[in-house]
Amino acid sequence: MCDTILNNYEQAVELLDSLIDVVGENENHPLASLMELVSVLIEQYEETHIPEITDRYKGLS
Repeated sequence: MCDTILNNYEQAVELLDSLIDVVGENENHPLASLMELVSVLIEQYEETHIPEITDRYKGLS
């Protein structure tokens, strides 16, 4: 299960990279809303599953 989730996350990041290449700064591009949606989903996943660097290394500060 975890491998599938990680694989889906990596695919989502690759999709976002491709959308950024195509859409760029053009807010009127037909794929702009998809780019925004994928970005939000990635951000939500990262907030839930990837600890902040400061959380990982609390003892070092």
